[in-house]
Amino acid sequence: MKRLALIVSLSLMNMGLQVWAENPPPDASLCGPYPDNYKEIVMKWLETQLIDASSARIEWNGEPKPADLGGNGQHLYGYLVQFKVNARNRFGAYTGKQEHGALIRNGEVVKGLGFAYQ
Repeated sequence: MKRLALIVSLSLMNMGLQVWAENPPPDASLCGPYPDNYKEIVMKWLETQLIDASSARIEWNGEPKPADLGGNGQHLYGYLVQFKVNARNRFGAYTGKQEHGALIRNGEVVKGLGFAYQ
């Protein structure tokens, strides 16, 4: 039984490495300038996305990383910022921490992740 578990674990690890090898992060030169002020950029963008942006409590999950969020053979390069948001809804209650992301290119958010409309 332990041997079977070991084989399954090694197989899953190998599949994960294959996916990484097929889809490595893009070259940062394709993503535009690094957004040093990424928190300001995301906060400004959240003002257009949230019901009560002033109530938002943000938990940042690391620095922006080069990413390609395109699909169907198309590329959408930028710097992906991942964060959690707890903000008030239209009833005035906090929604709880929800995971989101924003792809930044040339100082603006070009794609948001984790919102209902996506």
